[in-house]
Amino acid sequence: MSLPVEVLQKFQDCLDKAVAAKEIEPTAFSLSTLAANGSVSARMLLLKGFDADGFVFYTNLESDKGLQIAANPRAALVFFWKTINRQVRVEGRVEQVPDQQADEYFASRSRASQLGAWASQQSRPLRSRTELLKEVIKAEARYIGRPVPRPAHWSGYRVIPDMIEFWYRKRSRLHDRFRYTPGPDGWECRRLYP
Repeated sequence: MSLPVEVLQKFQDCLDKAVAAKEIEPTAFSLSTLAANGSVSARMLLLKGFDADGFVFYTNLESDKGLQIAANPRAALVFFWKTINRQVRVEGRVEQVPDQQADEYFASRSRASQLGAWASQQSRPLRSRTELLKEVIKAEARYIGRPVPRPAHWSGYRVIPDMIEFWYRKRSRLHDRFRYTPGPDGWECRRLYP
């Protein structure tokens, strides 16, 4: 079920306020995934887009997060903007973005980042930084004088929310919390105790 305009506007408002407050990484969020063995992992990423269908990020599909999403396609995101005292939590299922969308985003990245996607075996053991830099040089040589194509092991994911919660810090820890979940007649909003 697509996110309602009200929710998208609330999220955009938080993001705009974080940018205006000069938050260091306003699009940063914590992504939590669940491995096949039941262990939970969290890491920081950057949001690369959002709309009524969900929240998009890009990564190596063979990374720990990619393998965990393949095993259990659900995730939780947490955005926290300390400068504006706001937080947004998102939970939902995860699906890979279409190849065309991944190609377009990959083409918009710097050439150095594109080459890095070819050079890095993300989350795998690395003997030394020199080894990584040698892989970058090999990728540079492979694509000298021509565009760098998107690797097959690199794409994007969309988290399609089935819960989104807005938290606003208030005095005496009497914070405002508003949780949106799908209901029989569309998205419903409930105010929660702090």
